[in-house]
Amino acid sequence: MKPYEITNMIIDDDFAVEEYVTTEFIHQNLNYSITFKKADLEIINCWVFKDGTSLPANVSDEIIESIREDVKKKI
Repeated sequence: MKPYEITNMIIDDDFAVEEYVTTEFIHQNLNYSITFKKADLEIINCWVFKDGTSLPANVSDEIIESIREDVKKKI
């Protein structure tokens, strides 16, 4: 079982310059969001939503790689 649950994925296909994939997930009872460039899945930003605000998130490399693999399968 994975240590996170993907709750939503938005794939932006209509941008003229760059296309992005935003993945929302739950990990350790906190909500996170990671945005990747669609072309190479490079991380653009990563946020954790806590106490009504968003903060830059520090997510382990293992979780990021696992989410990348999930995103690759869906795009």
